[in-house]
Amino acid sequence: MTRILAIDTSSAWCSVALSLDDESPLVRHRQVSAGASQLLLPWVEELLNETASKLSSLDAIAVDIGPGAFTGVRLGVAVVQGLATAAKLPVLPVASLDAMANQLVLEPGFISSSAQSFAIAVDARMGEVYWAKYRTVHNQVPQRLGDIHLSSPELVELGNIEYLAGNAILEFGDRLFASIKSPPPASHLGLDIRVNAQGVLACAQDMWRKGLQQDVHLLEPLYVRNKVALTSVERSQQHG
Repeated sequence: MTRILAIDTSSAWCSVALSLDDESPLVRHRQVSAGASQLLLPWVEELLNETASKLSSLDAIAVDIGPGAFTGVRLGVAVVQGLATAAKLPVLPVASLDAMANQLVLEPGFISSSAQSFAIAVDARMGEVYWAKYRTVHNQVPQRLGDIHLSSPELVELGNIEYLAGNAILEFGDRLFASIKSPPPASHLGLDIRVNAQGVLACAQDMWRKGLQQDVHLLEPLYVRNKVALTSVERSQQHG
């Protein structure tokens, strides 16, 4: 049994989840664009008060470390650094695509597809995609196959992938399916999946069971894109 607070501000949504032992998690989740900083700490306090809990009584704090919106990721990491330091708690850093994968496998559409392998593909701006491949594991969280990648849509590798989810599908359309002969059927596409604190929480609970919590002083954002501003020539060279 664990007591974990999970936070996600890596997108245009602010999301907080609190899990106490075997009880269903309490969740706050709202689209806020640039207003996450005004909601995050009040929501944390609200959930703790609602459960008559103290921050110091928790086991750990989980946070989405990206990739995602630069300002949002930094906000979430900074808040968790402050909270965990004050309460002397370890942290559980969760990659955004891993959190989305955990959410996806619980979706009725994905379950009915019977897919064993899938990919998450997210618009990374600047004409690029964050993507990663996964396989389902019975009664366990999905297993990521390799690293989280950043590439042009045409270089996303979808061979042997049975299901694809993420907002890159609508953003890039057929460009995303350059590596395969034809797009997957509509029943094997997840258009609406987006990261939230419940997905972060699911990853964090699995990490806790495996003893993967870490000292807060080691917490930092996950930067898949090392350089944010590229010239047109640099982008052309990068994409071949």
